[in-house]
This record gives sequence, structure tokens and C-alpha cells, in this order.
Amino acid sequence: MTTKSQKAFYRKLYLAHLMTEDRHNLPSLQALTQMPRRTLQDTIAAFGDIGIEFEFVQTKERHNAGYYQICSWGPISSAWVSAHLDVIQAALALDAPAANG
Repeated sequence: MTTKSQKAFYRKLYLAHLMTEDRHNLPSLQALTQMPRRTLQDTIAAFGDIGIEFEFVQTKERHNAGYYQICSWGPISSAWVSAHLDVIQAALALDAPAANG
């Protein structure tokens, strides 16, 4: 059984992985993960708790016109996250995202 703390940790890893794989903003992450908007916002805001640094790259004047970009994984191995994505998704009870294209 996955604890609440483990789920929160895995959620951060999963979202950071998605941001590394493609250009995502809140609406695209919400559509892809089916997570509530507030959960996404809180999780992204807490990336610093585990050393992940990110930025929002604004592409237009509109609020959501842009995407999140991981600047540094800090002490986290992005290769480990990629290799264990199935375990992370299972712990979060998520389906694998459909491949783009």
C-alpha cells in the first residue's frame, strides 16, 4: 500500500517527467493526468521540496500561454524516474499517457 507521503513524492516525480517529455501547462497536464487543477498547482509549487527546479516559459501575453520547463532535477535521477515510470503510475493509479503523434 502506498502512503500519502509516497503518493505526494511520486506525483512530483511523475509531473516533472511529463514536463521533461513535452511542453505542458496546467490545462494540458490536467487533461493528461485527470488530476484536479489545485492538486497540480500545489504539487508543482512543492517541487523545490525535493530539489527540482522549474520555470514557466511564457509564450504569449495570455496567462496559460506557455509551458513548464524543468531546469534541474537536483538530487533526483531523471533516468531512474523514466525506468520506473510503470511503478510510479501504478502507485498513483494512473494509466500511461497516450503517445503523441
